[in-house]
Amino acid sequence: MLLGIERAVVEDVRVELGSIVVSVRPKSREKRRCGVCGRRCPWEDAGEGRRRWRALDLGTTFAYVEANAPRVYCKQHRVVVAAVPWARHDSRFTIPFEDQVCWLAVHATRKAVSELMRVTWRTVGNICRRVAEEALADGDQLRGLKRIGIDDFAYRKGHRYLTVVVDHDTGRLVWAAPGRDRATVEKFLDLIGKEGCEQLELISCDMAESIATAIADRCPNAVRCVDPFHVIKLATDALDEIRREVWNQARREGHAQEAKAIKGSRFALWMNPAKLSEKQQAKLAHIQQTNKPLYRAYLIAQQLRLIYRVSYEQAIQLLDAWLAWARRCRLAPFIKLARTITEQRPGIEAAIQHGLSNARTEQVNTQLRVIARRAYGFHTPEALIALGMLSLGGICPLLPE
Repeated sequence: MLLGIERAVVEDVRVELGSIVVSVRPKSREKRRCGVCGRRCPWEDAGEGRRRWRALDLGTTFAYVEANAPRVYCKQHRVVVAAVPWARHDSRFTIPFEDQVCWLAVHATRKAVSELMRVTWRTVGNICRRVAEEALADGDQLRGLKRIGIDDFAYRKGHRYLTVVVDHDTGRLVWAAPGRDRATVEKFLDLIGKEGCEQLELISCDMAESIATAIADRCPNAVRCVDPFHVIKLATDALDEIRREVWNQARREGHAQEAKAIKGSRFALWMNPAKLSEKQQAKLAHIQQTNKPLYRAYLIAQQLRLIYRVSYEQAIQLLDAWLAWARRCRLAPFIKLARTITEQRPGIEAAIQHGLSNARTEQVNTQLRVIARRAYGFHTPEALIALGMLSLGGICPLLPE
């Protein structure tokens, strides 16, 4: 009871060098089972003899569980160490110890976890990975998905990305993997299978071609919804490109005051008109009087925002008018943007019709960045994914007892 061991018989208890060692053996029905799948298997050999597993500390004293570790022959997994009821396969710790480490890793910093449990941070990462894999083995996270969001984010410098999938109905992280190409998206689609792909109804994502092609080929009933944030960001980037061109032109012509006014108007051009301060309103009024191309670009960018603030029928009419205006505005960045929006128009209209965006996915990405910062020092993306699934996937184990 003190060590949280079940389905085992205690043979002996002794003290060795300030540690308590409990010798046990599995009950008869728990013997000779495959350590991976748990099936009954024939005995192979004695393995490497007796083995110890670290248990929860008894006060400030280390505690260990000691038992024989024979090997069995499994038809599927060949020769493996026999399973024991108090520890997971390929682990040097008991199940209660690992569950407590995972709970602490979700709620505390890496330094606090390492010092309290007296293990290294690399060990914490391996424990989180092992517990997460066990929790996800039954595939419940991927069943019944209908509305999902797919996005990627950089978890480390050097163009190292994770692709994440979020369930819009529950808000939980359901899957993540290293990479940001089509092959990575197809790994997720392979996991949910053909039936799962056919059940998908709405998928929110950005304009990445890798995601769009994978969805078009594998998900016949799914509607792709282009995230509004990415659409508005393209318009903001086009507006900022024109602002820089106008600023550079004013500098070349020697209009120092005009260049200074344009440079200081960046946030006034970006912000929502309803939230502008009096000083920013004055800057916009000055641009309207002195720089017609830049003010025209500002009006085009603001009109694009309006398609997400009106009803679906009005949004379609407004989008038609916006495309016509952008194509003849004689501003190269917005002419290019008009071509992009024309190509992505089905996904943009679907996002407006169903009111779906990648906001929930971006929220999960932000939380993953916080986890990565709090758990700095992880050595593999799998450790970060495991900690993310435990924190955001709803599979964090409870504290022992």
